[in-house]
Amino acid sequence: MNVALVSVARDSIDEQASAILEFGLPPDVPLLVDADSAMVEAYDVLQYAMPNGEPSHTFVLVSADGQIVWVRDYGAPDNPNRTMYVPTDELIGQIKEHLP
Repeated sequence: MNVALVSVARDSIDEQASAILEFGLPPDVPLLVDADSAMVEAYDVLQYAMPNGEPSHTFVLVSADGQIVWVRDYGAPDNPNRTMYVPTDELIGQIKEHLP
């Protein structure tokens, strides 16, 4: 699909690294630390924040020209099936459906 996956979190590199082990993520997924929330603000995903202000579990698909073409927050309070794990096939289907 010619899509790059990047993990962005306010968690430290050490915390993100332990999550890679815990969830079995491929070791080549880039990990970005967004300690000051600049990226979540730029992509307006704080609207889905948890009650404590922590960004939720949001996926953003950005086209090659920098346009946001799909946003989905699986942990959002208004999502009746809140989850922090999304099956890979579901994500692939959503990405394919929304690729420009």
